[in-house]
Amino acid sequence: MYSSFPISKRLVSVPILAVVTIQILFIRSGFSLNQTNAYLHHKCINSQGTYKSRSPYEENLNRVVRSISTGNLRSGFAHVSNGDTPNTVFVKLQCRGDSYWSKCHSCLATAISGLRKRCPNNKGGIIWYDNCLLEISSIDTLGKIDYKNNFYMYNAKEVSSDIESFNKNVRILLNKLKEKATSNETNAGRDYTVYAAGDNKLGPMKLYAMVQCTQDLSTDGCNECLNYILTKLPKCCIGKQGGRVLSTSCNFRYELYPFVKT
Repeated sequence: MYSSFPISKRLVSVPILAVVTIQILFIRSGFSLNQTNAYLHHKCINSQGTYKSRSPYEENLNRVVRSISTGNLRSGFAHVSNGDTPNTVFVKLQCRGDSYWSKCHSCLATAISGLRKRCPNNKGGIIWYDNCLLEISSIDTLGKIDYKNNFYMYNAKEVSSDIESFNKNVRILLNKLKEKATSNETNAGRDYTVYAAGDNKLGPMKLYAMVQCTQDLSTDGCNECLNYILTKLPKCCIGKQGGRVLSTSCNFRYELYPFVKT
């Protein structure tokens, strides 16, 4: 069982105060590396207002969605805008580092449908799935770190032995992956991913983890974002067999089973 909770006090004040408890299938082998695309969380940005059916805003939104849906998505990232103020629409999509190409298109379709269902006619909204993040907004957030919209989830199972040592190893692996995700070597040439995944042995077990930023952030911005959400680790996941913190700019996750293709 997984539980999810908002971190930001501002996020607590929104209508999704009662955040869902999410059931996620435990995978005890590498046979299926989280092939599901579970819904994780969403937020309707009520402060941006709503739009009417067949309005200029809706028309611009539909154009942007069509543009992204028919795009390449080779890199797993898209940021598209359309329209003039006050009907400009910005849409940002970031797929997980092992979920590009067809998986990214599939997650985009699921996210668009999910957000329209949960935030009908909202000009702004954010939705998180296992394989992607989708943000629709009337405000351009490109290249900006979002400190406001974040939440955490943790595995309900507790670590059975040396909790202090386990937590230390989690921190070491996540920081190692953060350095890799923001390195020049990882992001050389066309392969700008600001993403890293890996594992470490813990006696008879293995610890698996990943970190990722949206590709509109610079490596310095990614480093800053990951440093920020890593400070949430003690609150979110101490002593838990798995956990994650997600924002619209970056995220991390660790588990005692493989969940991404490394």
